[in-house]
Amino acid sequence: MEHSDHVNLLRRGIPQTGGVWADFGSGTGAFTLALAELIQPIGMIISIDRDGSALQAQEKQMSARFPEVDVRYLKANYAHPIDLPPLDGIIAANTLHFLLDKEAVLNLFFAYLKPTGRMILVEYNIDRGNYAVPYPLPYPVWERLSKAAGFAVTQLLATRPSSFLREIYSALSIK
Repeated sequence: MEHSDHVNLLRRGIPQTGGVWADFGSGTGAFTLALAELIQPIGMIISIDRDGSALQAQEKQMSARFPEVDVRYLKANYAHPIDLPPLDGIIAANTLHFLLDKEAVLNLFFAYLKPTGRMILVEYNIDRGNYAVPYPLPYPVWERLSKAAGFAVTQLLATRPSSFLREIYSALSIK
């Protein structure tokens, strides 16, 4: 996927510039860069990943493409509690499919959000896992999980064909 694809998967879930957002499981930053474009310099991003070298690579890309955006890089396992400021939004792109126990992490995410906070999920819309997506999270399952975690509203934002696994989708859940 191209940068514009990442932006388009997030765009409808981010109604305005600014805010404090976290990208959980950000890797080398494809969706962090898209988020930077959408929230612009008046926002702040906390980019969280367990892989310090991925965060370093991401920081180089961010400095080159969006030097004016305030980004904090945090090497951490997001499956455990992290000390974060109250968040306006969360991005979880292609990361929850690595977790068998998604409910515990969703409870953490929900607690990090401000009262009207938003979570944007990006996942493959498949039912059966494989080596790269061991615990898939198709949209109908996400609807149930997000409701169980306490989100008041969940809606499908966008879908896109995937050359890797059929289809990728983005969904917005609002606290």
